[in-house]
Amino acid sequence: MPRQVNLEHVRNIGIMAHIDAGKTTTTERILFYSGRVHKPGEVDDGAAQMDYMEQEKERGITITSAATTTHWRDTQINIIDTPGHVDFTVEVERSLRVLDGAVAVFCAVGGVEPQSETVWKQADRYGVPRIAFINKMDRLGADFARAVAMMEDRLAARPVPVTLPIGAEDAFQGFVDLRTMQARIYRDELGTVWEDTEVPADMLEMAQDARARLLEAAAEADEEVMERFLADEDIAPAMIDRALRQGTIAEGLVPVFCGSALKNKGVQALMDGIVDLLPSPADRPAIVGVHPKTGEEVAREPSDDAPFSALVFKMVHDQHAGSLAFARVYSGSLEAGKAALNVNTGKRERMQRMFRMHADKREELKETRTGDIMAVVGPKGLRTGTTLTALDAPVLLEEMTFPEPVIYVAIEPRTKADGVKLHDSLETLSFEDPTFQVKEDPESGQTVIWGMGELHLEIIGDRLKREFGVQCNVGRPQVAYRETITTTGTSTFERRKDPESGHGNFARVTLALEPGEYGTGVVYTAGEKVAQKLPAEFQAAIENGVRMACDTGILAGYALVDLKVELTDAAFEEGETTEADFAYAASEALWTGARDAGPALLEPVMDVEVVVPEPYLGDVSGHLNSKRGKITGIHQQRLDRVLDAVVPLIEMFGYATQLRSLTQGRGVYTMQLARYERVPDKIAADLTRHYVGA
Repeated sequence: MPRQVNLEHVRNIGIMAHIDAGKTTTTERILFYSGRVHKPGEVDDGAAQMDYMEQEKERGITITSAATTTHWRDTQINIIDTPGHVDFTVEVERSLRVLDGAVAVFCAVGGVEPQSETVWKQADRYGVPRIAFINKMDRLGADFARAVAMMEDRLAARPVPVTLPIGAEDAFQGFVDLRTMQARIYRDELGTVWEDTEVPADMLEMAQDARARLLEAAAEADEEVMERFLADEDIAPAMIDRALRQGTIAEGLVPVFCGSALKNKGVQALMDGIVDLLPSPADRPAIVGVHPKTGEEVAREPSDDAPFSALVFKMVHDQHAGSLAFARVYSGSLEAGKAALNVNTGKRERMQRMFRMHADKREELKETRTGDIMAVVGPKGLRTGTTLTALDAPVLLEEMTFPEPVIYVAIEPRTKADGVKLHDSLETLSFEDPTFQVKEDPESGQTVIWGMGELHLEIIGDRLKREFGVQCNVGRPQVAYRETITTTGTSTFERRKDPESGHGNFARVTLALEPGEYGTGVVYTAGEKVAQKLPAEFQAAIENGVRMACDTGILAGYALVDLKVELTDAAFEEGETTEADFAYAASEALWTGARDAGPALLEPVMDVEVVVPEPYLGDVSGHLNSKRGKITGIHQQRLDRVLDAVVPLIEMFGYATQLRSLTQGRGVYTMQLARYERVPDKIAADLTRHYVGA
């Protein structure tokens, strides 16, 4: 089947930003101006096409990333609208992993906000080219130049304005296009009627300076533009676009547009920027993986002629269709009904039904090709991170890694009937969301659910009741502490057969423990001498025993992290000792050694940003100090003051209500995990007093 759109005319983009910067409204306008929808949906009315979950409509925020496809200027644009709330950062992470480009939306008033920095770093990690849209130019306090400067200061970005706003706040009328040096003034409320005219006289000097900087950036990326620039010759807009595109893809330039999505101004220019400046799948490097059997590096060129390869980046529970697996196709093609290889399991998976998604609506596909973002129904072996390939051309693509949850609550069904439904529903939700975990408390037998924040777990509870029909009681949020060691130590544990039960055989393990660097987890090694005398299966059993033991700490049962464990000696009896014996001995040796190595409790500490009017600054900063918080900076933001602080997560429970009370409802805050720090001794003693564990 021939392609409907050439690969060079495909764009896979994400819309990313801090919460309330206007991502979803921008996406809605893109769909409207491209003819995908007949009326733009409004987030505040709960009518946005891309926010289709009931929880999204009620709260006016994006919770899960939603995919859609539209067309603009003969180009197919596949869009993923991502959440801006820090609790749902995983949605941004897995979307950026498979996208070719992104639009970073910034509020013209707030500029670069905390979650803006988080998603920017995620895009840096995956090398995703970006353009920027300074939104909300109609809002009180809008400042385009300040927002661009913040991109340089806070993101270490190379922003290059392509358009300049004409007016701001109530006086915002349109923009100056620096490539053509023409002004665009909007004449209707829907943004479909405008007049292209000369640059206003009072803006001419500023526009000329900005155009000079634009041409300098373009000249750095393109030799022909450089020659014309140095010779002071005319440079056509198409040539500028070509150079900016090269600079955006290869050198990290960030072309910047301006507008107001809500007031329907500037979005079409942004859409032109998506087509002209962001890469197609053909512009991106070949995807690289390894052969699952040989471990050799394998590259897949972005071409329909290459063997089929795709990565599952998201799983969704659909009430009608069951499990939907979202996948990015990197190479080749696959017809519906044909089988692909699940490289992670080594099994064939029949792709019975494939779809192109528009939020929660589905359009069936007969075939999927390079560059497509598609959803498939049916195969039970698919998970987030699964690689799918042609049956005879396997390649294993790099899996995604996700942050560990930092908060948990106990949950219990109200009736016996709800108990079965609760178990199945939690399994479905954890299958869908890699940052949502379900565990059983070994002491109380309670079911405990873990997530990234209060809102994350609140949404889970709401979905259980509405979507799955499960009535349950949810406890108060608890902090996910961790444990570590502070000194070095050596421990030996020797296992012998129990004379009464007859269980177990001889196995002796000696471990050396020492503190590790923050964030390294558990680093396990085996000494060269002991490795030579131990069979491989016993070495693996010892490592498994150590890692299993680290899942349950000794002070309060929290996971042990950031330690180095070396196997220095081991002994066994030929033909008697089993892998289970070594795993048991290794676990006991680890726990014994950790008890004597200065165990300490760690707590999650959050980066907190609070925006408050000047009169409330003292009360709010004092309140944060009372929460064991440390103020790290205070700066002016228009009429408000912004406090940056680090505060233990346990102290931030219920802070939204407290802040409203302190500021008469005028203060707002955001927070995200900064790091784990040692808990003060007095508080640690209270937390560990009643624990009897490993």
